[in-house]
Order: sequence, then structure tokens, then C-alpha cells
Amino acid sequence: QVTLVESGGGVVQAGGSLRLSCAASGSIFRINGMEWYRQAPGRQREYVARCTSGGGTNYADSVKGRFTISRDNAKMTLYLQMNSLKPEDTAVYYCKANAQPMEVLPWRDYWGQGTQVTVSS
Repeated sequence: QVTLVESGGGVVQAGGSLRLSCAASGSIFRINGMEWYRQAPGRQREYVARCTSGGGTNYADSVKGRFTISRDNAKMTLYLQMNSLKPEDTAVYYCKANAQPMEVLPWRDYWGQGTQVTVSS
């Protein structure tokens, strides 16, 4: 079983910064892509950014130039550096990992429980 635990959320003023972390643990053979999503109250969960196992990155247009995704494969940890935060960034942020628990088991997606980010104006 693969477990993802997010941390680093909190309350920050507009223009401020936060750094989220997502630590993977448990029975893990290997991890492929890792992603951040977010869900604001009353809205659907939306894609934020992706980091491949090789370090390739991709961002939603709404966060491009402000957020930076990275990962430490040795620590099995994903990060999201969020700068120039806006009130519309307020949401619960979720980590997702495409992982293989054991070599003989199939790849599947795993989700963390989320961490709240609140940006005040």
C-alpha cells in the first residue's frame, strides 16, 4: 500500500509564499509521475502541476510563472513552491502519485488527504 501525506499548508496574505510537501511511504516499488491538484469550495478538483520521474514539469496556465514543482526521488517527496499567492489560490491541495507497490502489481494512482491553503486579501 502506498500512502501520501501532504504538509505545508496554512494561511498567508496575498503576495506571500508557501511550500507544500508530499511524502510517499509504504510498500513502493517505483513511482512514475507525481502531480498536484486543488479543490476550492463548491468547485471541481483541478490540475495544478506535474513532475515526471525524470524531472520534467508541466503547469496549469493559472499558476505558470508563480508555482514551481519539484521532487526528490531518493526521499520520495514531491514539492510545490507557491509564490505571489492570490486569494483565488485558496483551496485544498492534493498530491497524486502514479506508483507500482510491487513489481508484479499494476500501476495505479494514489491520492493524499490534502492540505488547506488559504490566501487572504
